[in-house]
Amino acid sequence: MNYTAIEAMRQKNLAAFGADLGPRQPVPDSGTESGTDLKSAALRFLEKRCVGLRFDPKKEQEEQDTGRYLGMSIGPNQIPYNMQMDIDRLCLKNELAKFIDSGVAEDAYTVYYSYLEMFMGEFGHSQNMVELLSEFESNASSLLMKHRDHYSHSVYVFALGLAIFDMNPAFRKTFCDFYHLPGGPEDPASAAFFLEAWGLTSLFHDIGYPFEIPFEQVIAYFEVDAANRGKGNLYMAYHDLDRFIAIGEEDGAALRKLYGRDFATVEDLLAFGIAQHLGKAYDITEERLLEVIRSKPTHPEQNGYYMDHAFFSAVRLYRELVTVRPAERLTAVQVDALTAIMLHNSLYKFAIAFYKDPEKHKDTFRAELHPLAWMLMLCDELQCWDRTAYGRNSRTELHPMSAEFDFTGPSVTAVYYYDIEERDKIEAWKKEYAAWKQTKDGKAPRLKDYSDMAAEEARFRKDIESIVNLDGFPLRVSAGLRPVNRKIKHTWLSDSSFLHIYDFAVVLNARYKYQGKENQVTIGQMEEDFNKLSLEYKLLNINQVRSFARYLNAIDCFYTDRPVDFDMLNEFTDEMTSVFAPMEHCRWVRDHQAAGWLPGDEYETLPVTGDEKAARNALREQLRRHKLTLPDDASEPEIYAHYDTLSPEDQGKDYLPYNSMLKLLRKYDGLRIYKLDRE
Repeated sequence: MNYTAIEAMRQKNLAAFGADLGPRQPVPDSGTESGTDLKSAALRFLEKRCVGLRFDPKKEQEEQDTGRYLGMSIGPNQIPYNMQMDIDRLCLKNELAKFIDSGVAEDAYTVYYSYLEMFMGEFGHSQNMVELLSEFESNASSLLMKHRDHYSHSVYVFALGLAIFDMNPAFRKTFCDFYHLPGGPEDPASAAFFLEAWGLTSLFHDIGYPFEIPFEQVIAYFEVDAANRGKGNLYMAYHDLDRFIAIGEEDGAALRKLYGRDFATVEDLLAFGIAQHLGKAYDITEERLLEVIRSKPTHPEQNGYYMDHAFFSAVRLYRELVTVRPAERLTAVQVDALTAIMLHNSLYKFAIAFYKDPEKHKDTFRAELHPLAWMLMLCDELQCWDRTAYGRNSRTELHPMSAEFDFTGPSVTAVYYYDIEERDKIEAWKKEYAAWKQTKDGKAPRLKDYSDMAAEEARFRKDIESIVNLDGFPLRVSAGLRPVNRKIKHTWLSDSSFLHIYDFAVVLNARYKYQGKENQVTIGQMEEDFNKLSLEYKLLNINQVRSFARYLNAIDCFYTDRPVDFDMLNEFTDEMTSVFAPMEHCRWVRDHQAAGWLPGDEYETLPVTGDEKAARNALREQLRRHKLTLPDDASEPEIYAHYDTLSPEDQGKDYLPYNSMLKLLRKYDGLRIYKLDRE
């Protein structure tokens, strides 16, 4: 049983009611039992290795002593606390599965959301840190010569790390030995420890790009030759960093207790942390590291005329950790996440290992020195597929659109696929490359990134091997061609800032409670109501937001936060709701099926005590049965037919509150719904 608290609730219900009414064990994704691909391995890590994730024995004992549940579902105190933790883990697994299937930023959003809710507290506190990266990239990066997505990229990196941990026993042992984890490599507590540390490292390793992008914009605007940067280049630098990098008195005291010394700035902390792990192996002092780190934002001319986003990612994440959770002081593993982020871009390559300098080159990075940094460097290099190209040159280059991984045994086999429509360009390169092989005159012709994977020189694999040590971890890389599958991107006309997804979800949740009272409710009240929900119910609202673009497309409408010359929609007509209400019912059923809900109305008839409405609502959550859902094997036509059989009252749940939603939405700046002019 992978979800032990859900099973415990099932056994309790069986004893209470004399029938196996649920909740049931969620059905594993196809392939997760034995699959060796990226999706199977990453989901198996969450499903099988993380059993008991975030369980709290003290709360479990309190529940037994008081007879009162401490877990949250659609309301507080409805289910056991550990059962809520099981459902949270299921939510993260389901959202990661959706993302791996599609790769779209909206699916990346819910992975970030789930992780932040589980390990950092309420998402709203960290919303700007995550979403500004995506907004900055999509709006500002088109001015650059070279730039590709880092938002979805980071979630792919997260998935790769989970898959490698699941499939590679040598890394599991290295990681557990490094952190002296008492349970060893196969202990669920060790996997849970890795999940939190790796999520912090991978998901936020590129959040500093909004600092690097303006630097590159200046260079791109003045058409400087990016390949030959040097003296005479126009560049920008960051100064007056004191408040940004300062370590406060209370945090300094906590770090003093942790490490036995004082740190005035985050730069000091990063230099110390890196020297701890790498100083002896690479003969580099803390003083030298501090010198280089300090130069990153202030003296780009000392760093090849580049701005290092890794510095800003590490400092920005530090600020988030000490601001969002001030009562929980930094831990050593969180500092390791910060140092891994600081190392991943240029610091290790050019100031520690000198990986492209034949005279200064030092040994490649070994996992036992700093397993989080090793994993980040490896996965950051491997993840080069399905990345939106924003830069002017990047949009014309040939990049892999998809990839297939096999993690069998200790090795990684990767096939990167390119658009078959680009075969003329590829065939031309092959002819040119074959001619070059006859003479070896000059440099080999390249077709980025295809040639780096397909040519005999194997530049892609060898570049990775020159950074991280892969002894006992063989990497095989090849290139292939296949047609583009654009349908998985489910792209619609509706578009808005990611900052509005959360706002939209808050409004969707409020539309029932405040129907007819829209003028009386504040944004603060709506957000307070939203944050009383469990992660499962928050995601149900968020996923409805993400489906809403499809619904609006079906009725010739769209939403946007940009000024457009279309009529604003003030009310949904009966004709409109007759189109999207069945679509919403289908989404609702599918989401409940994925979360393990069963059809049934026993919660309405079984004996309960106390306040009947509250007790029956709680029983529904404890059984995880709902009268409006359907069995897992129900087809889409069957779900639509089921909708037609519902009572007017139940059908109304899918559309009546939407006009209330339109009124509530106006409380937020920017986001509005418009009608397409088809005349």
